[in-house]
Amino acid sequence: MTARFAIGAKVSVRAAYPPGHVRTPFFVRGKTGVVTEIMGAYRNPEALAYGRDGEPALPLYRVQFQTAELWDDYGGGAADSTVVDIYENWLDPAEA
Repeated sequence: MTARFAIGAKVSVRAAYPPGHVRTPFFVRGKTGVVTEIMGAYRNPEALAYGRDGEPALPLYRVQFQTAELWDDYGGGAADSTVVDIYENWLDPAEA
């Protein structure tokens, strides 16, 4: 498996809203986070949901977001973070 992103990389989640079964939460689409872990490669769950084989396998990343940037009305601490596992096909390099 060759992962496109390294630990510490800033990534943006694609702001896509396709119909059907997707595994990327709505609330992180279009947001920027940091890769904290590379989980390995797994069959694509979006393809598996439709009875396909899910190949080729996709790298899965653990991405950390600042919680206040995800929710407009978030009232918690400024240092609070949210971690989401996201497949590589949903990620792009973040703009500097």
